[in-house]
Amino acid sequence: MAQVPQRFFDAAAVRTWCGLSLRALGRAREEIDAINVYPVADGDTGTNLYLTVESAVAAVEAVFAAHAVRTGEPPGAEPGRVVGRGEGPSLAEAVGAMAHGALIGARGNSGTILAQLLRGLAQVLAAGGETAHTGHIGPTGPTGPAGHTDPSDDGDHRDHTDGPGLRLALRHAAESARQAVAHPVEGTVLTVAAAAADAADAAEGDCAEVARAAHEGARAALATTPEQLPALERAGVVDAGGHGLVTVLAALVETFTGRAPEPPARAAHGPAAPVAECSPAHGPVDGVSPNRVHGDDAYRDDADGDDADGLGGPAFEVIYLLEAADTAVARLRERLDALGDSLVVVGGDGLWHVHVHVDDAGAAVEAGVEAGRPYRIRITHFGHGDAHTTHAERPPRERAQRAVVAVVPGEGLAGLYAEAGATTVLARPGEPPASGELVHAVRRAHAREVVLLPNDAELRHTAAAAAEQARTEGVRVALIPTRSAVQGIAALAVHEPGRRFDEDVVAMTSAAGATRYAEVTVAEHRSWTTAGICQAGDVLGLVDGDVAVIGTDVTDVAATVLDRMLAAGGELVTLVLGDEAPESVAAHLEARVREAYLAVDTVVYRGGRQGALLLVGVE
Repeated sequence: MAQVPQRFFDAAAVRTWCGLSLRALGRAREEIDAINVYPVADGDTGTNLYLTVESAVAAVEAVFAAHAVRTGEPPGAEPGRVVGRGEGPSLAEAVGAMAHGALIGARGNSGTILAQLLRGLAQVLAAGGETAHTGHIGPTGPTGPAGHTDPSDDGDHRDHTDGPGLRLALRHAAESARQAVAHPVEGTVLTVAAAAADAADAAEGDCAEVARAAHEGARAALATTPEQLPALERAGVVDAGGHGLVTVLAALVETFTGRAPEPPARAAHGPAAPVAECSPAHGPVDGVSPNRVHGDDAYRDDADGDDADGLGGPAFEVIYLLEAADTAVARLRERLDALGDSLVVVGGDGLWHVHVHVDDAGAAVEAGVEAGRPYRIRITHFGHGDAHTTHAERPPRERAQRAVVAVVPGEGLAGLYAEAGATTVLARPGEPPASGELVHAVRRAHAREVVLLPNDAELRHTAAAAAEQARTEGVRVALIPTRSAVQGIAALAVHEPGRRFDEDVVAMTSAAGATRYAEVTVAEHRSWTTAGICQAGDVLGLVDGDVAVIGTDVTDVAATVLDRMLAAGGELVTLVLGDEAPESVAAHLEARVREAYLAVDTVVYRGGRQGALLLVGVE
């Protein structure tokens, strides 16, 4: 069914575009993943782009839902419905949410660069909205407004931009993305983005005409990427990140015209196999020079020579969000560039997304600590013979027999679970992972059998949907309904990959079920609870999901919670401290257990930014 076209680039258009992009990437994801051939053939560019846009969509929908709550408008309004005056968020709010959502949810190099493209676009669209549709682009964004008042509005200001404003936004998006990559190279998504901006610059007319020109320019540039990177030509494919951008721009065309562009015909390129159709596919990566490994796909200085043996390259991919000042990030870029390659740093206004490939993952994280406050740290080890071999030479990666995939609430626990062999998905406070993110983790685990630990009662349905999807892909998945990370720790402690799958699942389920769980947190607002009325700022002790204690002192509440849990007996107490927990609370609780409960052991972990001040488990 044809999409109802939007006239201008307003909040409704942002919402429509994001939704159409997500659906288009969902349809193209497998095709993009399938042709990831150079040189990190890990088959996840399409998935990374999808997850990045999924995060952007969630952020935009949250803005619309929040506005509906304030105004009394039904929150379930159709995403593509035109929003009139006073009926929805502003353009600045919508594009700001889109950019922020993409930034915090960016995956891989392709997703990271797409996040910067969206941020660059948002900077222009949100810059003014009062009179002109042109402005000067400074180092962090436009200095002039990007909106436009249509003369046909009879003096009634509308919060939108038109064709000239969209042209300016596409240009700034392409330039800001190129600046984010430490060593840009042609033949990647950066080339495709620049071509889209060039074509848009030459277009006259409204948003529909500009979007159509940008899409056609990007599609033409995508077809030439094999001429710019010999590895692409040898494999007979186009750039994967560029394919993803063409798909997103096709969704932009559909937003303003009501119809998606026709997919281009399959084209042959040179002596190699036919270049894949220019609907998103998978190829080399996203804009780094040949002597730098880059993102989902990478480049090396030997890649285009005769000695492309596929060996070498850093051992780890390190990704984290970083709260830091601009000056500190400038120094961080220099340090990370010296440590490794594939460096991409995107963001601004105090929040950054850092991506780099290094041999010393600890040094990369320490560099982030020196610059500011890193969190959502994700470290991936490139297996020998996997990440840094070419498509022609890389032996097929054999599936493991069994793996554990777990959702964890903090960086410290993520490290603990990873040390125990689990593949982790980090759940940020207030930002639970989507089912697609869990499916992606199951794929990363690359095992015939997977035990899935959601570690949150609220995630049970999400995890069930992910498990069902993984089963359709031939993976045997068992979902253990863990409701807290401490239950997951207990399950992981008895995990034995060598025994039969059913026996292992039963043992892990039993261990999790035998573990009572609690948490200590701070109330965000006044509320009725099972323990009475709490006020904003009160310290709450929750046992098995219900509020059991209300107090004002973290240590006192934690001690009361622990006493209640141990009243029914126990052999092992697990304490997981959040970043904001008082330093003395762990020592106080350990001493209390030693003095009052004989033969009960205590183990303490650092959970990092986990939301709760303290997690408690009693086995």
